[in-house]
Amino acid sequence: MGRPDGRSQTDQTLTGRLASPRLRLRVTATAETLVRGGHPWVFSDSVREQNRAATAGELAAIYDRKNAFLALGLFDPDSPIRVRVLVRGKPEIIDADWWAKRLALAIERRAGLFDAQTDGYRWINGESDGWPGLVLDRYAETLVLKLYTVAWLPWLETVLAAMVEKWPGSRIVLRLSRNIATAARTRFAREDGQWLRGTPGDLVLFQESGLRFEANVTRGQKTGFFLDQRENRRLVETLAQGRDTLNAFSFNGGFALYAARGGAKSVANVDISEHALASAERNWALNRALPAVAACAHELIRADAFAWLAEDSARRFDLIILDPPSLAKRESERAAALHAYGRLTSDALRRLRPHGILVAASCSAHVSAEEFFTAARQSLQRSRRPFIELQTTRHTPDHPVTIREADYLKCIYFRVGGDE
Repeated sequence: MGRPDGRSQTDQTLTGRLASPRLRLRVTATAETLVRGGHPWVFSDSVREQNRAATAGELAAIYDRKNAFLALGLFDPDSPIRVRVLVRGKPEIIDADWWAKRLALAIERRAGLFDAQTDGYRWINGESDGWPGLVLDRYAETLVLKLYTVAWLPWLETVLAAMVEKWPGSRIVLRLSRNIATAARTRFAREDGQWLRGTPGDLVLFQESGLRFEANVTRGQKTGFFLDQRENRRLVETLAQGRDTLNAFSFNGGFALYAARGGAKSVANVDISEHALASAERNWALNRALPAVAACAHELIRADAFAWLAEDSARRFDLIILDPPSLAKRESERAAALHAYGRLTSDALRRLRPHGILVAASCSAHVSAEEFFTAARQSLQRSRRPFIELQTTRHTPDHPVTIREADYLKCIYFRVGGDE
């Protein structure tokens, strides 16, 4: 027998709080297949039926063509990603206990990854950890919670309570993606860089592999630091002994510090941002007590790295790291990005001494790993210099990837001989 309010028992158990009537959607056959296959997004043009208007953050129950429950997710009426799936196949009660359990699962996946020498890493990596549109990074005792959809804002206090219960002594700051900042401010009174817990402050100190770094957690790029490049920084350290090193697109100098600790003869950071170079200088000072860092010549060069590498210059290096910002923020920019990566690699090769090492990275999600690696290899082939491909790397263990759209980071290493 049905309930007096017309909602089924299944509808009632989908959440710990009442809603009347339950938001119900039906989607296209293609979307049904994708959701069943584990994809966490339902796009707006895939919704073919919706029983009523809804607000951001409501739980949307998705049913298939036979009226069987398919999935449950966070609804965002203003985003092309209309629903971000939390549960599929079987209804679950979404309450404080549910969020706490899901947080515990994300933490368990990272068990044993880091020791006391590293207290900066990712706790939650969005869709790949079952938290679509949300990331959580740790910087020592500070947590940075970044949201990519306003659908999380009505749930913020519940999610925050789970985090505080797990880490009672932590400070927590809220970061918002650029595309939702205005809506968050006007509709939810939330600001990018807003402190949710603890004493406000821009700069936070943390450790990575025993090196000390600062992160600007309220205004810095991403959540304040590029934690995803940790494993590549560690690899660079093993390759740097006795080498003059160029860290192009240096940001806050992470690669340079690892190279210095690895015994580099000199390091040069090149970046167009004065703020980035100032941060690199402060990070260098934080680690100057280390003998290898103290012995390494350190240089800051404020310049557009693309133009600087393309200059006709006699200056050469034994190790060059290329880690540019994303060159393809949308699919329409993919071809131009591949051309730019090829040109950048070619320009770097002209600055690389015989028997030098070239490290080239990309964070452009719209450029696949194989496309990027092929562009780099072709640049080496065109140079007519002999080379050995040492290895390729992808995402770090604390940045797992389960969907193609989240697969962005790739890096390739070459040892390059002299002119043919």
